[in-house]
Formats: sequence, structure tokens, C-alpha cells
Amino acid sequence: MLTRDESKKLADKVLTLSTFPECSVSISSSEQAYTRFANNGITTASLANRHTVSIASTREGRSGRSVVNDLDDASLRAAVKQSEELAAIAPPNPEHRTPLGAQEYRETNDFDEKTARARAPEMIPHIRAIVDVARGKKLIAAGLFERTQTASAIANKAGLFGFHRAADSKLTTTIRNADGTSSGWAGLPSTRVAEIDGAALAEVAAAKCLQWKNPARIEPGKYTVVFEPTATGDLVHLMTQAFNARATEEGRTFLSKKGGGSHLGERMFPELITLRSDPFDPRLPSAPWAGGEGGFGRFGGGGEADPIPVRAVKWIDKGVVANLSYDRYWAGKTGHEPVPFSSALILDGATDSLDDLIKSVDRGLLVTHFWYIRFVNQQTLQHTGLTRDGLFLIEKGKVSGAVMNLRFNDSPVRLLQNTVKLGRAVRMRGLEGASMVAPSLVATDFAFTSVSEAV
Repeated sequence: MLTRDESKKLADKVLTLSTFPECSVSISSSEQAYTRFANNGITTASLANRHTVSIASTREGRSGRSVVNDLDDASLRAAVKQSEELAAIAPPNPEHRTPLGAQEYRETNDFDEKTARARAPEMIPHIRAIVDVARGKKLIAAGLFERTQTASAIANKAGLFGFHRAADSKLTTTIRNADGTSSGWAGLPSTRVAEIDGAALAEVAAAKCLQWKNPARIEPGKYTVVFEPTATGDLVHLMTQAFNARATEEGRTFLSKKGGGSHLGERMFPELITLRSDPFDPRLPSAPWAGGEGGFGRFGGGGEADPIPVRAVKWIDKGVVANLSYDRYWAGKTGHEPVPFSSALILDGATDSLDDLIKSVDRGLLVTHFWYIRFVNQQTLQHTGLTRDGLFLIEKGKVSGAVMNLRFNDSPVRLLQNTVKLGRAVRMRGLEGASMVAPSLVATDFAFTSVSEAV
């Protein structure tokens, strides 16, 4: 892993090699350790390191970019040259902006040394606990325990430099019966590996597996739903791009008004809905600048995210659309201050437990999480996907039985608009690395369109 000093020296070397008036560099150094298990036994253990340097060169509004993984002088020199050659044949970017100078980036609190150093000896006891629970109930466990540590740096010729370290971990397990006809899932991510408890996750997944035997077929339709936090996060994180001011003001999001303008300042959701981002929440690893972890692929060049220092922002405040995200170009064009978007997304919850939410529902469905979610309509944020690893019928405030998986066709916007009750908010990490703090919730009229026979 690169230290701050090593990252600074590497960035300075790249900038010294540059012959263009503008050059920016993003450096990402990552280490991943994982232990994978299946069929009640460990199958794979790995430790992998990766370094990536992204170089953007600009002259007269023409930009070129190259990416290199080798850090020797010859490779860096070739990458800088390639970025300049690409810039020479690129058309001028009409949205190019003068590079940012030195910025003050606030320290985040998402690096834990024990998490960063965790290897198989720290992982195996939790995996053993999962396997022991599964074997004790004559079930079969599979899953993944992984941890990552990253070091990211950004720099340019205008004097900007930023450095950020983060560490994260996640343990997930799927437990099935011997003939593979019943399945249960549980998972927990954390920036503090000490917070992960394999035995507790195993009990949850095993209980779902045993409860989901012989699922009944029910008719598709609109149902009141109780989402566990992972199911909530699987959908709500899909809303983030809709808060982009440019896309909204150009009529391309659900926040766009017909005829022009946006719904900024209007109440579009129930008062219990507050959606915000906070890059300094210790539960969520995130860079202190806009443009993604390390700014890789996003920092430098016009029309892309600038490494503006991020801050805590409320996007929906007690049901009211409170903010839109403005990059430097669109902010300057429209007369607004830049408002960067942080990936550290939080949907505030309440104090009720999952059991409390279930008790509040006369008839509905309890959803563990989703699988294979895909866009249907970009503007309305309508998506389709499948329930997985535990779908249950709720009757008169109690889980009354297992039901076959269903395909949904609905929008996270409608989900939040129809939310009537929230549970406790916890960190989740779901499909394709989606990560946020999300609560369990109760929502009405969630649309299921077909039955799936998949387990």
C-alpha cells in the first residue's frame, strides 16, 4: 500500500514528466484479502494488491487520458506521452474548466488498522461458526468474507493534492438445505471488522432457510411490503443520479418539471423520509472529495466531476426535495454554488425493530433482499428485479409462511412515496457493491408482476 509521502512523490514525478500546461493524476492503491467458502468448507483464500495511475493531460481545452498499473519510470513516462498524444487529436471540450488549485480536504474516520490488516486467521473463526451452525441443522453454507484497504491520491499542476485511506469488510452467507430447494441469506458490512459476528449471521440465514420450505404460490399484484435494510438499500441507492442538477434541469429525471425547472423545494415524499449523504459518517467509507474513491476516471478533463471537498448534504429533508448536486460547469452556467455529491448515502430510520414493523402489517410480504435489478425507465427510475433467499407472507401481524419468489416492476421513488413506517437504520452492502445506511421499512402498493420458480 502506498503511504501519503509515497503517493505525493509518485504524483510529483508524473507531473514533472508532463509537458502540457494542465495535467492531473489520480492514484489508487488497493489491497484485498478474502476467504470464500462453499459446501461447508473453505474453497479459496486470496490476497491481491493493485496500483492504478490515471493521467489526464490538457492543452487548449483538448484532453487525453491514459491509465497505467506499473509504477516504474519508463511506464509512467509512456503513459504521460500517450495522454498527450491523445489530447493532440481530441476535439476541444466546450465544458472545460480551469483546474482547481489547492484544496482543504477534511479527514474522514473510515480507516481501522485491524480491518486493514485482517487476513485468513481473523476470518476463519467466523466461517467455522457459520459452518458449525449449518452442519448442526443439516444445512449447507456458502459465502464470502472479504476486507479491503485503499489509499487514494489526487494531484494537479495547479497545486492540488489530496490523500485518503479507507478500510472496509463484509461477511455474507447463503445457507441452503441438502436438496437445494430452500435458501436463506444474511450479511453484514462494516468499516470495523471486529463488529462482524459469523455465528449471529449464520443463525439468521439458517432460520430463513428452514422457514422457507415448500413456498406457496401467490398471485402477482400490488402488496404492502416489509423490506429488510438490505432490500431497502438495494433500491434506494438507485435514486442517487436523479439528484444531478443538470440531468434534472434538462428534463431527464423524476425531479424534472414538465415545461422546465425542477421540483426542488417541493414536498414529494412523506414527512418521515430524510435522505442525505455524510462522507464523515464512520460507518461508510468514502473519499473527502467528489468524483468517487480516488477520483479514478472522474478527476481531470471537462464535463467530469471535480475534486471539490464534499460535505454533509440533505437531498430529501422530511419529505421535501432539499438539494440538487451541481458540478462546477453546471453551477457556473446556471449561477449556483457547486454542490458535490458524496457516495456516503443515508436514509434515516426510526426506533422500531423489524418485528415491530411486521406486527403493524395486516397482510403483506417480508422481503430479505433482491437479485438482478435492471432499469426499465430512466426518468421514472422504474426497475425490475427478483426477490431472493427468503420471501414470506405476513398475515395479521405475523409471518404465516413462505411464498415463491416474485419479480417486481416498480420504482424506488414510489417505494419511498408509499412508505408508512421506518425501522432502525443500519449499514448494508448489496448488489454490485451498493453500500449505504438504510432502515427496514413498510410501504404500500409495491408492484410484483410475475412468479419466479428460482430458489
